[in-house]
Amino acid sequence: MILSKITGTGSFIPSIKKENNDFLDTHFLNEDGSGFSLANDVIIEKFKNITGIAERRYAKPEYKTSDIAFFAAEKAIKDAAINAEELDYIILAHNFGDVKQGAIQGDMLPSLATRVKFRLGIENPNCVAYDILFGCPGWVEGVIQAQAFIKAGIAKKCLVIGAETLSRVVDKFDRDSMIYSDGAGACIVEETEDQASGIMSHATQTFAKDEAYFLHFGKSFNNQEDENVRYIKMYGRKIYEFAITHVPAAMKTALDKSGIDIKDVKKIFIHQANEKMDEAIVKRFYRLFKSPVPEGVMPMTIHELGNSSVATVPTLLDLVLKGNVANQEVNKGDVVILASVGAGMNINAIVYRF
Repeated sequence: MILSKITGTGSFIPSIKKENNDFLDTHFLNEDGSGFSLANDVIIEKFKNITGIAERRYAKPEYKTSDIAFFAAEKAIKDAAINAEELDYIILAHNFGDVKQGAIQGDMLPSLATRVKFRLGIENPNCVAYDILFGCPGWVEGVIQAQAFIKAGIAKKCLVIGAETLSRVVDKFDRDSMIYSDGAGACIVEETEDQASGIMSHATQTFAKDEAYFLHFGKSFNNQEDENVRYIKMYGRKIYEFAITHVPAAMKTALDKSGIDIKDVKKIFIHQANEKMDEAIVKRFYRLFKSPVPEGVMPMTIHELGNSSVATVPTLLDLVLKGNVANQEVNKGDVVILASVGAGMNINAIVYRF
């Protein structure tokens, strides 16, 4: 049986650091345009207590999403020790395209995957490059698609990238703007006949009855701003309640399909969206198996890196694998779960053995 294995990872952490105190002079507004009775230092402290975010990273003005995607891709290719010309697919997950600093329009023509292929200098026309728009779970879904191509016998090596510059699409008058950040992560997925490691199983779902617009584009909370310019908006409470209910169930479905015991799961690489939410998801996941949550099972980078959407899971994975997250490591034979939730509302999970 042919399995798919991650043979290399890479990430790009932007150099501009924006700390919570940098928002002290920001004029936050409610959705109806009214002001808050609380001072900004109180708002920011409450925000940190809920999300766990103390700082986030922004890309330099001269870098667009496809640029930082390229930086992460280069590192993943080098880590896997392959020739880029050998790639059969380049799958790039994002949500807003290339947004220039100060621009009001995203650029997705040509696709960002094509731009990365161009930057890599790949001449092979049989290397197919395309983008995937799947909300925050986009990179995880890209890995699932790469596995499908490999399992079908039409690919042997795939490059999967998750990249985003959310700092370019936030409404500065919205408190939620403090959540978002920029970043990029990538991996190489290759065919392997090693039955002891690789992707063991996966699960994906889209909920679009009542949930489709929990994350959406909307106008600024400041009524004086151009109403035709749109920014990322979300219904935070609804997303929280949705995620803590449905993500644990999807993770359980994936683990059940793998036949692996919950006690053998060493790490859960979950989308870095909100610390309290992620903790609740993992706690409920283990409750489904009537099992306690192991100490250190959930690595976190949201405190320093914020929520970079599709980039959070591959970035976290790369940092842990490279030994750059304190007290966290993955050893050969370890079983991990990669999981995410986001706009769609989409949910997915992968059970993987290293």
